[in-house]
Amino acid sequence: MINKEALIDRFFRYVKIDTQSDPDNEQVYPSTDKQWDLLRLLEKELKEIGMSEVSLDKNGYIQATLPSNLDYEVPTIGFIAHVDTSPDFSGTNVNPQIHPNYDGGDIVLNAAENIILSPKDFEDMLLYKGQTMITTDGTTLLGADDKAGVTEIMAAMEYLLQHPDIKHGTIKVGFTPDEEVGRGADQFDVAKFGAEWAYTMDGSAVGELEYENFNAAGAKLIATGKMIHPGYAKDKMLNAVTYATEFIDALPANEVPEKTEGYEGFFHLHNIKGDVERTEVYYIIRDHDRNKFEARKALFAKTAEDLNTKYGKKIFATEIKDQYYNMREMVEPVMHIVAIAEQAMLDLGIKPLIKAIRGGTDGSRLSYMGLPCPNIFAGGHNFHGRYEFVAAEAIEKATNVILKIVDLTKNRRK
Repeated sequence: MINKEALIDRFFRYVKIDTQSDPDNEQVYPSTDKQWDLLRLLEKELKEIGMSEVSLDKNGYIQATLPSNLDYEVPTIGFIAHVDTSPDFSGTNVNPQIHPNYDGGDIVLNAAENIILSPKDFEDMLLYKGQTMITTDGTTLLGADDKAGVTEIMAAMEYLLQHPDIKHGTIKVGFTPDEEVGRGADQFDVAKFGAEWAYTMDGSAVGELEYENFNAAGAKLIATGKMIHPGYAKDKMLNAVTYATEFIDALPANEVPEKTEGYEGFFHLHNIKGDVERTEVYYIIRDHDRNKFEARKALFAKTAEDLNTKYGKKIFATEIKDQYYNMREMVEPVMHIVAIAEQAMLDLGIKPLIKAIRGGTDGSRLSYMGLPCPNIFAGGHNFHGRYEFVAAEAIEKATNVILKIVDLTKNRRK
């Protein structure tokens, strides 16, 4: 159905555009000017392939419509992907590498720096033995998260427009900025989008279908100290760095990302900055269960309060801000939208892997904004780093899942 070489060409065109978002720029949408480069290209391409109502708003959100060609009414559905790449690793000068007929062995990403992608470390590589692997050159991330999703949506829409004999209802397309910094749905106009439900194309391995995700919060600890010349510091200096370390050690040692899986939540320490006078410690707090999530936030705050009590002074302060919630609560009343995606995969010979996301997508926020939005695989692995990879065949399969969902939805007469 879909031309694999054309998919690769499209994917390469998108990943070579640097769209890294910036978590520290909270006043502007998108958070980086360079995201506009891909957004404007997509706006142009959507118009060129014949999509209707193509708009790119001042905040960097694209919406477009493929009108129904049916003579009866069916639900309007949508497909959404984000254009930005993670700030965790460089997205500048992405140089994707093709490895046809992958043999199941090591892939040398960068011989000069001895950077090797190996199934000994990443056994998911073996899922794609015999297929066309696409990797980085070891110096950047790849950007399959989520330019594979962008590619799949664009390719599916172009295919439907090139084959007007294929019957379908009204389809909405949305591309968002800043998903990687937790603001991808902040300015999304759900009412304008006008879909009854949608799917984010932002999952990983072939077959993934997700309608549960973490409840998420960002948390900051501020430790305040007092600098005194170290030669005269006895009983006078208050070292904020040392106090911050004590706080870190007071949280549960085994409830961290590297020691948890499945439905287990965690406290993730991801950044520290400061000195003797003031040290800031940054965490993300995650749990699928809402009660456990609230308990984690309470423990974070109480740990600081207990340490203040211990020292008899206010050394510690905390700031905690919720980021998104588990979409399951919003999707369960409309589980037919998950069933449609599951059936689409089964019809294509793909085994559905229905599981909870150990993370979040735009769909989690959108579901609470009135647009139920499960997540479907886009095909990539090892996101946010130099070892990211995707198989061209995985992108092809995800594109076909979009087309099959469209086909199944046309049978849901209203």
